[in-house]
Amino acid sequence: MVTEREQGLTTRDGFGSALGTKAITARGELGIPYTTLRLMDKLQKHTTWHVTFTSVSGKCRSATHDNYLGDEKVIFKSQASSMIKTPSSRAVSRLLPLCAKAPTPAASSIARRSLATVVEPIQKDPTELDEITTLPNGVRVATEALPGHFSGIGVYIDAGSRYENEHLRGVSHIMDRLAFKSTTKRTSDEMLEALESLGGNIQCASSRESLMYQSATFNSAVPTTVALLAETIRDPLITEEEVQQQLETASYEIGEIWSKPELILPELVHMAAYKDNTLGNPLLCPKERLDKIDKSVIEAYRKAFFKPERIVVAFAGVEHKEAVRLTEQYFGDMKSEDSPELSRTGSETSLDSASEASSTSSSESASAPPSPVQQSSNLLSRLPFLKNLSTSGPTQASVLSDLSLPPTQEQILAPSQYTGGFVALPVLPPPINPSLPPLTHIHLAFEALPISSDDIYALATLQTLLGGGGSFSAGGPGKGMYSRLYTNVLNQHGWVESCVAFNHSYTDSGLFGITSSCTPSKVVQMLDVMCRELQALTLENGFSSLQMIEVNRAKNQLRSSLLMNLESRMVELEDLGRQVQVHGSKVGVREMCNKIDQLTVQDLRRVARDVLQGLVKNPGQGSGAPTVVLQEGEEGNGVKRKQLAWAEIQDRISRWKLGRR
Repeated sequence: MVTEREQGLTTRDGFGSALGTKAITARGELGIPYTTLRLMDKLQKHTTWHVTFTSVSGKCRSATHDNYLGDEKVIFKSQASSMIKTPSSRAVSRLLPLCAKAPTPAASSIARRSLATVVEPIQKDPTELDEITTLPNGVRVATEALPGHFSGIGVYIDAGSRYENEHLRGVSHIMDRLAFKSTTKRTSDEMLEALESLGGNIQCASSRESLMYQSATFNSAVPTTVALLAETIRDPLITEEEVQQQLETASYEIGEIWSKPELILPELVHMAAYKDNTLGNPLLCPKERLDKIDKSVIEAYRKAFFKPERIVVAFAGVEHKEAVRLTEQYFGDMKSEDSPELSRTGSETSLDSASEASSTSSSESASAPPSPVQQSSNLLSRLPFLKNLSTSGPTQASVLSDLSLPPTQEQILAPSQYTGGFVALPVLPPPINPSLPPLTHIHLAFEALPISSDDIYALATLQTLLGGGGSFSAGGPGKGMYSRLYTNVLNQHGWVESCVAFNHSYTDSGLFGITSSCTPSKVVQMLDVMCRELQALTLENGFSSLQMIEVNRAKNQLRSSLLMNLESRMVELEDLGRQVQVHGSKVGVREMCNKIDQLTVQDLRRVARDVLQGLVKNPGQGSGAPTVVLQEGEEGNGVKRKQLAWAEIQDRISRWKLGRR
């Protein structure tokens, strides 16, 4: 075996450094069987090295290499002090008999090798090439440079109905409708024309915890898109005429949604579960608030939430340096306008003196706002057509007594408080179309885990395992036809129209449960079936307990759904922006899939018990009670039945050992 031993490297100047050297393998037509020599990469005009090396034959030789302005001569000096001085190529040829025998097979293989083998490190998954930079003013820039024909650009603002107080109630709903209207630089028509010229997809949407401006556009149009997003976010004109137009549109939209139980009941579940606080604030603008919203209220909302430290600008398919440059150009000079903050002195609360100058006269003597657990605004009781409202929570949240004040920092940072409760809507009249059956709609929910919980993957797997759908389905592989709500409910009871599991996750709380529709005469049986399916998730033994085969199926379905959804540029963009907004970092899809794969039956059973038995411990310290929203349907034959009371519903749920006892 050929061994390599470097004996030394010195120069006439006495420097023994190996810096700046590279390895050169002796090879070529001369067939020199020497191992690697370490020589300086760049030769000076007059430099001499004395190198000792070992040949394949094991004989030690030393050499001195002189370079005189390119006139190279090599002097090989043997240990016997025999001296040969000749041009380098000839000297090498003459020394072959002296230095080595004929090349061995091993040496020949080395001589034939022309290139070195380079072992490259394992590359990152393309979906994990994310970077995050925070600008000096607090704006966060997040990128995921996954290449494609289209790029995604999104601006995510920490705003939404969760942060609204009574003065700003419903403004988030109007804000997303005022996007991409007139600005200080162009009219509404000019803005529309500029958007259409991009040839992509651009939109604005509000949720409970975020206001999202998003676009998918051609790569070449990224700078223009960022400029338009910045313009509509930072420099909107917001005329009274535009506000009035959007209020009229919102009024029609509210009426339409209230006429559709499948749309309004999820909204009422939130309002009952978090009565009069944070996540219970209506996502839709209440009708009684429409005539109280004007340009000044919109500006107050913008001043409270449109701050650089509350903004994330996300890019999908854009290089990070370019993304940072564009964000600095259009958002880098954005400054935070401090809103009045509360400073406590003993048991009193007053506005900071620095903020009093910009506050209204009514706010100068403002007292401390009530605690989120002191009194109720009874928002649900003022909703149209609301018949009955009960709460399981011992306390309810409140709003500011002075309605002219914007939300305080204390309110914005207040944790959501789960109360649980019951909402009963008026009886639905029979459908106008006689071919459609009358239906009763039920939502049953419990407080679940926040998005930051380590068990969120187990909860998502439980939702997939329950699955569900409508009475009609095209079927086929991968559509959840073997999920529990299909096999145990829809395929077993002909009076069930639909039965679906849901899971809503937020920053500090969540909701998990089942929604269903059934024949009006079967409402009691439907409630029992829903409770039975939820309780089965917690059982340790028995035929209905969780089985490995269905858990593995649910895990595969969840991974498949996750990966297929992320193929969409808009989904990829929102996932990046919202993760950075909530966590401050990005969890890669590979890591998410690994966490799903590591789940066991015991993990799912433990999480199911925590959620369904009211044992979840979130910052708001919820009541652990169930939440039920019910809208019964009127039977076509005119038969009127006695509606279920909240006490009876609670008793039935308790029999199934659900909720905190």
